Amino acid sequence: MAEELLSNYQHIIEELRLVTGRGGVFEVRINDDLIFSKKTMQKRHAEPGEILGLFREIVGPDVPTYPQTK
Repeated sequence: MAEELLSNYQHIIEELRLVTGRGGVFEVRINDDLIFSKKTMQKRHAEPGEILGLFREIVGPDVPTYPQTK
């Protein structure tokens, strides 16, 4: 997930932190906003590409992915 985000949006991500937890907790926050939670929201593991899709929705379609293609 981290690699997927950075390979597509490294030009706009200022900080990416991976924090270990216990009990199967998996949460994704953007600017302190919780966008995915295995424990409280979706109650399941993220599907491949799902976190990238959520991130893309938040940054908007006008933000190009990296590397920019012509």
